[in-house]
Amino acid sequence: MNPVLETDRLRLRRPAERDGEAYARFFMAGRAKYMGAPTATLREGWRFFYTELGHWDLRGYGMFAVTPKDDDTALGLVGPWYPHTWPEREIGWMLFEGHEGKGYATEAAVASRAWAYRELGWTGAVSYIDPENTASARVAERCGARLDPDAEGCDPDDLVYRHPGPEAC
Repeated sequence: MNPVLETDRLRLRRPAERDGEAYARFFMAGRAKYMGAPTATLREGWRFFYTELGHWDLRGYGMFAVTPKDDDTALGLVGPWYPHTWPEREIGWMLFEGHEGKGYATEAAVASRAWAYRELGWTGAVSYIDPENTASARVAERCGARLDPDAEGCDPDDLVYRHPGPEAC
């Protein structure tokens, strides 16, 4: 399955090898500190990227590479994520340097969530957020997600934001 989603400004597609360098640099720059990977080498960053690709192969879906409609350069990865060890299905996001603060994560997360509900049959989703990652918490809230203090996180300190279900989308 290689779905392509479009929003007003963005195209969401399956990640490709050409996106790997920007993804690896995201981890190398310490931008993944809220994702349990404070800094990484280029080799580790690529290994993480191949995990993204493997998720697509194993699950048939994964986080989408987010690009502007008029340019195929990845701005980040956003979308459905559900590794076998996760407590619940997640809508996740990461934007590469220079692309934050423009509403891309929210726009792509809402579109990918609707797709996961419609095409994958998901009945709900959460976002796991490090308590110090206030920018990510704001994205979750703009997506309509609300803090669920009773939900289990991936890590003991995770905040779990519960997204509205398919009936609300």
